[in-house]
Amino acid sequence: MTAPTLHPVLADVTRRLTERSAATRTAYLARVREAALRGPARGRLACANLAHGFAASEGPEKIELARGQKPNLAIVTSYNDMLSAHQPYGDYPPVLKAAVIRAGGLAQVAGGVPAMCDGVTQGRDGMQLSLYSRDVIAMSTAIALSHDMFDGALLLGVCDKIVPGLLIGALSFGHLPAVWVPAGPMASGLPNKEKARVRQLFAEGKVGREELLEAEAASYHSKGTCTFYGTANSNQLLMEVMGLHLPGSSFVNPDNPLRDALTREAAAVAVRRTQQYDASPTLGEMVDEKVVLNACVALLASGGSTNHTLHLVAIARAAGILLTWDDLADLSAVVPLLARVYPNGAADVNHFHAAGGIGFLVRTLLDAGLLHEDVETIVGHGLRRYTEEPVLIDGELTWRPGPAESLDLDVLRPASDPFSADGGVKVVRGPLGTGVVKTSAVAQEHRFVSAPARVFDDQHDFLLAFADGQLDGIDLVAVIRYQGPAANGMPELHKLTPALGVLQDRGQKVAIVTDGRMSGASGKVPAAIHVTPEAALGGPLAKVRDGDLITLDADAGTLVVDADLAHREPTGSAPSGTTWAGTGRELFAAFRATVGPADEGASIFPVPAAAASLEAPLVRS
Repeated sequence: MTAPTLHPVLADVTRRLTERSAATRTAYLARVREAALRGPARGRLACANLAHGFAASEGPEKIELARGQKPNLAIVTSYNDMLSAHQPYGDYPPVLKAAVIRAGGLAQVAGGVPAMCDGVTQGRDGMQLSLYSRDVIAMSTAIALSHDMFDGALLLGVCDKIVPGLLIGALSFGHLPAVWVPAGPMASGLPNKEKARVRQLFAEGKVGREELLEAEAASYHSKGTCTFYGTANSNQLLMEVMGLHLPGSSFVNPDNPLRDALTREAAAVAVRRTQQYDASPTLGEMVDEKVVLNACVALLASGGSTNHTLHLVAIARAAGILLTWDDLADLSAVVPLLARVYPNGAADVNHFHAAGGIGFLVRTLLDAGLLHEDVETIVGHGLRRYTEEPVLIDGELTWRPGPAESLDLDVLRPASDPFSADGGVKVVRGPLGTGVVKTSAVAQEHRFVSAPARVFDDQHDFLLAFADGQLDGIDLVAVIRYQGPAANGMPELHKLTPALGVLQDRGQKVAIVTDGRMSGASGKVPAAIHVTPEAALGGPLAKVRDGDLITLDADAGTLVVDADLAHREPTGSAPSGTTWAGTGRELFAAFRATVGPADEGASIFPVPAAAASLEAPLVRS
């Protein structure tokens, strides 16, 4: 079979990204390859160091760790039993250890990383730590791997900031092979559309807290990832398309016997990759420009979370790759929208998986020339392997060709017959700065809004104005400012969605413009988010006043204000001083002082310093 011709826009973006990143990518690979040339660090530990590393081990495991002849894998886990997506991981370490031993290796739980839930912290002070937690997770991952006891890693994470943080941290140990181990989504509960309907009724005062809690509990009802297509499930899809999950493993439910088989196989694959250390590409080598752009394409084609306009930029930079919003926008113009999963449709991720899921998505995008096939994955070279699906036959795990056609065209379509010709992520620019709009969930008639500004420095002030009826019967662009990464950690403003939805459903023209974030679950109201430069750092939003006419044209990519801001003084301010006391926020002053802008990933980490050249080929000891 002749390989499909790569789409010219994907080819051009790949060329530009590779050229732009040449110096920083070279610097990163030089560091990775220098570490790889030295070989596994455990063999160079002094006796006292090594003894500390296996002191608590017992029996044959202690003997083998002392001998140093078998690969030792680090298990880095985000387990906690409060969060449904991470609760299954409590049982994983012994399962993984046993599978690793059977495959000829050893494994130790190297450390844990925090796993906070944006669903629990929405609208709360704790949400101001959420985005920062990604970089804390990266540092926690680095600490777990810093003991030099390990030849590879098994990384356990699912939700919002956890997976990007694990990947950023692991890329700092990019000389090690690494495999991600998913846990799967919960079974379908109350349909997400019905949950959203009850939320709007509650916002209007038409149902009480008891009815709202009943609906929420029927939707989020068991262990596993929430079933809507927000950041958590976007994470899972992207990790699979990046070749860091086993093919077809992302959306298998926790209690399915196939889930256990895939977990054990992930351990065996990790062992094999360490045993083939000289021949297998390391994590840092795998995550290259093509893999990063494959993730971008998959995000766009599936209608994934806008949070990844931050996370993918930060992940890429951790590997020395200078991804920009313009790259995403250029791809979005030619990548068709192929999935309708809530909030972009009525289906959930279980329906998406049943319709053909990631395997079909990869197949149709490859056939359309919209993905790079020639990439490295944890199961070998070539992304075509990810068109296959795992099955159990007589209790044995194997893979077979996945569906060649969608099994439900209301949920998943081929590239030749998309829901939309573009991927539904637009970059908007104008006198108010640069931001991102997710258009895939916004009806065409709502993508253009021109209305007076109503300015708020806190989301709670907006909700109070809504509750008091101050926003009834008027068209408005809600400007929610001082919500950027340097102001207060860039919290998600998903609590605003039901109220804005009520106003829109009443026939009012409404939109939101903010330097904060909206959840991956946000949908039908047009929102220019992540606006940079942010208000707290002197961005134009700080000069907007009530009544200024703001025009958001998502299709044209413009964000305009009909006012001369040049001679105005800023109004309002970011929180400061004693405002930060409580909920741990005072501990993150250093983050607020050093965090980068949204379009550079809102990260506290620098890009690897540029290097002149990579002189030596990779020959590992």
